[in-house]
Amino acid sequence: MKLILFGAPGVGKGTQAKILATQYKIPHISTGDILRLAIKDGTQLGIKAQGFMDVGNLVPDKVIIGVVREGLAKPIYQNGFILDGFPRTLPQAEDLDKIFRTLNFKPPFVLNIYVDESIIISRLSDRYSCKNCSKVFSHKLDRVNINDKCISCGGDLFQREDDKQEAVTRRLQVYRDLTEPVKNYYQKQNLLYDVDGDGEIVVVQKRITELLNKLISGENK
Repeated sequence: MKLILFGAPGVGKGTQAKILATQYKIPHISTGDILRLAIKDGTQLGIKAQGFMDVGNLVPDKVIIGVVREGLAKPIYQNGFILDGFPRTLPQAEDLDKIFRTLNFKPPFVLNIYVDESIIISRLSDRYSCKNCSKVFSHKLDRVNINDKCISCGGDLFQREDDKQEAVTRRLQVYRDLTEPVKNYYQKQNLLYDVDGDGEIVVVQKRITELLNKLISGENK
């Protein structure tokens, strides 16, 4: 199963991706993972990507696509994977399609985890991070306040700038602007499936699992 996970910041796609990776015994990967591995392995594209990162520049799409192509060609990904946070733009989606065809992969299942924006803003602006161990806490769920100490290490808590309400609103607008064309692209190919991401983790997990099992069953007929 080749699975692409979509979702705005705060919908819980990272959490669900980890659960699904364990459940279906396939690797969960992000472009960040593939980039780091390419740099560690010292591939030509990895070295090129490192050059951009060392001077604080964004890695160009052309290099990202090349790294993704090299990464997905590895044997570990032949039987399936969960791709998180990619593609982000329409050109990336089109290039990813070419990679799938080159590697003789079946078209992916594309899951869009959606949550009402008011809930996302509430979730993200409710978060505090530890200055020492970087662990993230929820004011509501973990019952911590900004002046409390970290439950894990005793460090001071703070609110990240991009978790403040104004910043979250801007992040959601950027996400909409970038990904709406990508979602439309997959929708036209009948590859996009929406999943309600509101509710407890196990409830959302059940929705996703039920949908995926139906899709896998239909694919194997």
